[in-house]
Amino acid sequence: MTMLFNYEMGIGHKTFFEAKNAKIIKDDVLTTEEINNGEIDLIVTSPPYNVDIKYSSHDDQISYEKYLEFSEKWLTRCFHWLKDGGRLCLNIPLDKNKGGQQSVGADLTTIAKNIGFKYHSTIIWNEGNISRRTAWGSWLSASAPYVIAPVELIVVLYKKEWKKLRTDKKSDLQKKEFIDWTNGLWTFQGESKKRIGHPAPFPIELPKRCIKLFSFVGDVVLDPFMGSGTTLVAASLNNRKGLGVEIDEEYCNLAKNRLTKEAHVLNRKLVEHEKEISRQKVLA
Repeated sequence: MTMLFNYEMGIGHKTFFEAKNAKIIKDDVLTTEEINNGEIDLIVTSPPYNVDIKYSSHDDQISYEKYLEFSEKWLTRCFHWLKDGGRLCLNIPLDKNKGGQQSVGADLTTIAKNIGFKYHSTIIWNEGNISRRTAWGSWLSASAPYVIAPVELIVVLYKKEWKKLRTDKKSDLQKKEFIDWTNGLWTFQGESKKRIGHPAPFPIELPKRCIKLFSFVGDVVLDPFMGSGTTLVAASLNNRKGLGVEIDEEYCNLAKNRLTKEAHVLNRKLVEHEKEISRQKVLA
């Protein structure tokens, strides 16, 4: 019998939505008790960048020192939630200049390594959004120009061992996907805020590649900053179990709606339920 997601993972009082291969937890990533240590195979997430994005329930303009403290706390939780051999794909900026230049990518990678994560590689996501820039520093002058790279990072980290020793799990990578995606420069467009209804969505192509490249079919994939639910949609469409944590009820509803419309998770759950009823009738 193929068990439904809620039976495998357990229903907690903070469960906002659950269906086959998808579960939304409405809770704070720093305090939630809804995830067991050693439960997660892969984490794909894009945390707040601290660049004053107007989220509904998060202050995205704290001091850089406080931002790094916050990052250490949630990264520590993620480390414990991962299985040995579990992986983290961390989508973060290379750097930032709003509020002062800071080496965000390097600083968060260092924090993660100090926690216990091991470094594997960095994928450069060429989003190609340079046309939207408005900050130039000293215009046409060497006085104080800003250099802004139109890219983001996907830092790939892991817990204890990189190579997964189990061989009974299935990979669903195609040859072209493997060749293209193991090239560490990924070029695809970002996502439309207006289309998704979230101030900082990433395109489904990003978690899809990470999920297929770094996890097996049936693995548990977590996004601790679920937002609009893109990681969960990608997980469900690629036959993984998606688990999302989100503190904001508006975004939980947004993710739920996307899961039902784009990944058809309720339909899948209903079909599975009907199959089980038919099976039990046959056995009776």
